[in-house]
Amino acid sequence: MNSNSQPIKLFLVVALSCTSLLASLTPVLAKPTPNRSDTKTILAQAKTFNQPPIPAGSPPGGRVRGGAKRGEPGCPTPKIDLTALVPFTQEANSVINVWGQTTVEHPSWFFYVPYTKNSPYTVEFVLQDQDDNEVYKKAIALPNKPGVIRVSLPSNAPGLAVDTQYRWFFTINCDKEKNAPPSFVEGVIKRVNLSQPTVKEIETAEPLKRYVIYAQNGIWYEALTTLAELRQQNPQDAALKAEWQNLLGSIRLDDVAGEPVLPGTP
Repeated sequence: MNSNSQPIKLFLVVALSCTSLLASLTPVLAKPTPNRSDTKTILAQAKTFNQPPIPAGSPPGGRVRGGAKRGEPGCPTPKIDLTALVPFTQEANSVINVWGQTTVEHPSWFFYVPYTKNSPYTVEFVLQDQDDNEVYKKAIALPNKPGVIRVSLPSNAPGLAVDTQYRWFFTINCDKEKNAPPSFVEGVIKRVNLSQPTVKEIETAEPLKRYVIYAQNGIWYEALTTLAELRQQNPQDAALKAEWQNLLGSIRLDDVAGEPVLPGTP
């Protein structure tokens, strides 16, 4: 055999081997990326929010709706009053208890605000510890239009301690001199720890699944925050919109469920 044919023969052997290798890898390389879990299937697991019982001890009390009593001076009466997006119970003696759980040091609260920045009203958010000491206080800017706003405890503020209750207030003063009663809402928030298996499940779950886990475990603030963020990222998603209405409906806040969640944090 001519010695010049040896390199050609060697080249053909290598080329055929590479072709065979690529052919064997093709099914793996061409394997499609798994589709995102079906929204409706995941949300079907949520059902309704699993509200835990009120903690032992003194009832939290609170106020889920703003507005003055009939005949009292104060803020103009809007179509929908200032509303805290928080679970509440109403006892037989008409006492309302407003409270919810969080798992994080710096949670977010959501409020439906009926007044806009064109109104000369002052707005304030205050957080107190169990001894009524002020933990955090912030002036809040009214939004461009009525809707649901988010108020977050910033990372440079003292974080919430585990198994400790805090009282929050969201107040709108419609009288500059503060002679008339303000419109305000208030309630109690408590930070708790979830079990380690649940924490690990949350760490590896996609946002929609995290929402379901929080709802199933009675963690209101993270459930609401996660769902609000999903809605803002996917404004045209009908299933997420329906779930938002379902979640707020489960705590008897159907009237604010159709109001827009406004972007940004005051």
